[in-house]
Amino acid sequence: MLKPTPTFRHAETRREEARAVRLPADHPAVGAGRIGVLLVNLGTPEGTSYWPMRRYLNEFLSDRRVIEWPWLIWQPILQGIVLSTRPTKSGALYASIWNEAKNESPLRTFTRSQAEKLAAELAGEGLLVVDWAMRYGKPSVASRLEALREAGCERILVFPLYPQYSASTTATVNDVAFDALKTMRWQPALRTVPPYHDEPVYIDALVESIETHLAALDFTPDVLIASYHGLPLSYFQKGDPYHCHCQKTSRLMRERLGWPEERLITTFQSRFGPEEWLKPYTDETVERLAGEGVKRLAIINPGFVSDCLETLEEIAVENREVFLEHGGENFAHIPCLNDSPAGMRVISNVVVRELQGWI
Repeated sequence: MLKPTPTFRHAETRREEARAVRLPADHPAVGAGRIGVLLVNLGTPEGTSYWPMRRYLNEFLSDRRVIEWPWLIWQPILQGIVLSTRPTKSGALYASIWNEAKNESPLRTFTRSQAEKLAAELAGEGLLVVDWAMRYGKPSVASRLEALREAGCERILVFPLYPQYSASTTATVNDVAFDALKTMRWQPALRTVPPYHDEPVYIDALVESIETHLAALDFTPDVLIASYHGLPLSYFQKGDPYHCHCQKTSRLMRERLGWPEERLITTFQSRFGPEEWLKPYTDETVERLAGEGVKRLAIINPGFVSDCLETLEEIAVENREVFLEHGGENFAHIPCLNDSPAGMRVISNVVVRELQGWI
């Protein structure tokens, strides 16, 4: 647990007292001296019906970091066929995993819980303020940065919740954070969290999760697939390090488990559009393995910090069906780290490391 030292805390108190003495009586109230931590995940629609889904998909798919096609070519396609048909289809898929009790997506539920648990651990002294946001949808990054600034945060750590770096994920979170700073007359100092795909605490948490969930099964998987979100091959060819980060995560997990290469393999899921994406594709690999006689299969999603549509529906439902329909017999999906003790240990350790020099 990270706690400010007495020296740091007393220094902050002295600064607050000195500031109060210097300000004239008619000066506007000024909050200062605090440090903010903002957890940012990809995003979520506000509901599963057509219009909430359309608003969410329009924002997401209009991001030029996500879709790098020429704007004049892509926007007519997006505003035409894509946003006419995809919101209904995606809404039905979201409805199948929706958190009915809270009327929200699981991604929102888990991200909020991660922020609350991190706050309970780190913010006890009142100097640290923990918040959360979504890159697409609500709450927006800009709104929460402004809230942290108004709460007196002179320094803010932005944490894009992506272990492996990609321009289409980590970089676009940083983009909107920097854009928000442009609108502020009084800007806080800003740090961003780098990728942590090879951090020992992250690898240990994944391996712990694998061993725990496999031990609870009534079968032993012949193969474990580490399935990561896909990326257009052209992005990789332009220099995006995402593919390399994913491969390193898988290799470190395999070495930590002491498994041969054929028992833990890497694939990529969730491709969109006509161009070639990173291979091998998860669905094609699942079908191939079943056809080759693999009867017992498990899949983990190391690149997802929280369970979401791509893990709960695409992997746990769609790929299970593919495997069983083509001859497989036993299938297991290993949940994401979410807000589990192991998952929170990763987030907390990364935050503590990146706050060095501030706390």
